This record gives sequence, C-alpha cells and structure tokens, in this order.
Amino acid sequence: MRLQHKDKDGRGEIHFLSGELQIKDAFENPKNQFLTIALNIGESQKITIDGLSYDFPAWSIIPLVAHQTFSFENTDSINFWRYNREFYCMADSHVEISCIGLIFLGYSKNLFLKLHEEDQIKISTLSQLFIEEFESDDYIKTDMLLALLKRFVIILTRLAKQQHFKDETLTDEKFDFIRQFNFHVESNFRKEHKVQFYADLMNKSPKTLSNIFSLYNYNSPMSIIHDRVISEAKRLLFYSDKSAKEIAFELGFDDAAHFSRFFKNATNQNTSSFRKSLVIEE
Repeated sequence: MRLQHKDKDGRGEIHFLSGELQIKDAFENPKNQFLTIALNIGESQKITIDGLSYDFPAWSIIPLVAHQTFSFENTDSINFWRYNREFYCMADSHVEISCIGLIFLGYSKNLFLKLHEEDQIKISTLSQLFIEEFESDDYIKTDMLLALLKRFVIILTRLAKQQHFKDETLTDEKFDFIRQFNFHVESNFRKEHKVQFYADLMNKSPKTLSNIFSLYNYNSPMSIIHDRVISEAKRLLFYSDKSAKEIAFELGFDDAAHFSRFFKNATNQNTSSFRKSLVIEE
C-alpha cells in the first residue's frame, strides 16, 4: 500500500507505505529530503543504517532523518511515514516536537522506541486514522493529516523521554542548547567543519561547548560535525551516481584526496569499496 498527499501549494508532502516488498524507488532520490518514521509490526529483524547493522525488534519504531541511508531485512512488515519540512516542521514554535525536535535532532544515537501493548493499540488506531484520511477527498484533508502527524510525533516524543531520558533531567535549557547546536550543524555542515565556527554562532568557546556536551554524556561537538559530513557522504554514495570528487566539493572539501582520507579514517573503507558494499532492497 502506498498513499500520498500534497498540500495545496504542492510543496509539502506526506507518504504512508505498508506491506511493500519493493521500496527502492520510494527512497532512492537524494533530492527528496524526507523525515521517516519506521514501525516494525512483524518479527524482530535487522536494519542497516549508514552501513551499520542493528536489531530492530518487533513492535518498535525508529525515526530516521533525511541524510541517513537505511535498508531492512523484510520491508513487508514495516510501516513507513515519510514527510518533508514543507509539510510539517513547526521549528519556530513547539520546538520539542518539530522537525528539529527531540526524536530527530535531540539524541546522539539511533532512537529505537519500544511499543508496549497499550502503545501498540494507540499506534494501530492512529495508523488506521491515517489511512482513512489519506483516502478521503475533502478540503480539510491536509489539516487532518497535519493533526494526526503532530499527535504521532507527540506520542513518540513522550516515549523517547520515558525510555531514553528517564534517569536524567531533560531541562528546557539543555534540550534547547543541544538542539541549537544540531540545527546549526544541519544548516552549515556542507561548508563549515570546525567547532570554532559553531562556537561563535552560539557565543561560546569551543572548550565550553565540549564541556557541556561531556557533562550530558553527549557526543563531542567535533564528532557530531564529522558524523554529519560522513552520513551525507554515505547518502550521496548510496543514492546518487556522483563521483567521490563531486561529493568532496559538495561537502566543502577543496581537495578530493583530503576527503578520501577523511572518509577512510571514519569508515575504514574507501569510497569505491563502500559504494560496492551497499545493497538496496530490491
């Protein structure tokens, strides 16, 4: 099942995929900057994210950002919600549940969320409401899909707090600081690779940034910048036919050889061997 809707301007899009054995064509365009929420309603399986394999338990959800590459052992048991920022973002208000909120840019690892029985019922009901609304045909369809998506993101944000931040205080100040840094990296990583640039944007010294991130057991500012550059390089290698030299220049490297060394140091593979090792679900 593939359902999709565009808003009246034709720029905002939301898609729902369920029971699909073949998803390559739905994910392969690197120009489609979609946020993805994947729900595994079947048996436990493996998910590969940016070339690394993880357990994806039954009845669990993972949010995936636009720059990540991913594939599944069995897409037939995965439900996908995909939408772009033109459809739903709310970056200027309700920041915690926005497209740059907790479940997408507020956590340093892959955010696997386990659904217990009451959560399964809630999400299953919400899924059915999504399907019904996709299949409707009236003037308030966009508003209804937006309302359902916002509710979905709120539910996942609450689950993330319960499951990943239960033993620590997630203050507004802490969350906003981390979110701001991630947002600045997201906006500038193609040109700026040094911590000093981001420290200046946030009126902090690089050492202060590192101390704050260390205090909350978060990845270092430098590793966040480098990880973002590497994940974008992987995405372009995965979905496009651009050469390593073209990708290097797109990601702000003046020297293609420097990019090649940077990529190999981070992945233990050169770009050509990484590209050959990738297998997209057929």
